[in-house]
Amino acid sequence: MAPDVKALVDRMQAFYERTSDFTAGFRQEYTYQIARRTQSSSGKVLFLKPAMMRWEYEKPSRKVFVLAAEKAYAYDPEALTLTITNVKTNELSASVTFLMGVGRLENEFSIARADCPSCKGVLLELAPLRPDQRFRMVKLEVDPQTAQVLKSTVVDPDGSQNAISFFDLKTNQGISKDQFKLKTTDDTHVIDLTKAAK
Repeated sequence: MAPDVKALVDRMQAFYERTSDFTAGFRQEYTYQIARRTQSSSGKVLFLKPAMMRWEYEKPSRKVFVLAAEKAYAYDPEALTLTITNVKTNELSASVTFLMGVGRLENEFSIARADCPSCKGVLLELAPLRPDQRFRMVKLEVDPQTAQVLKSTVVDPDGSQNAISFFDLKTNQGISKDQFKLKTTDDTHVIDLTKAAK
């Protein structure tokens, strides 16, 4: 890793390691390689250490995804469905867990700076050191001043790209664990795949 890249990666890791929680708005653009179309969505995301996430999609339709206590909850209020699955946070990629202040990017990726004239920050390309069936590459656009991630792009094995831009980031706000509890209606159909997995 080039010295300037390592210095930025170290600063970025340090920023998230000292961040106990954060909230941000996000814009997501998923580009399907085969269909050659892009699906756009937006909303708000909340992180709380040690391993809690809440993604609230507001557009084009309301959906909520929560990761808490080794389980993932996907709630669709329009379809009135709640799906629960097991998630082992210790098996998640460092491309996700470093946002929680754990996992070392340099232990899992070869990291290099890439040219990006349109980027607001510095673009880093992360190639897995070992083949990973979940993705081909991760791209992180990092603010060189604050070391915050402005945009994260995951390139799937088939070339599809999941790009998420973050804005209005607020850190260490004292987020309550209650915000990671889902409130559903009585007529919501619950699909609990954690019981089937046992």
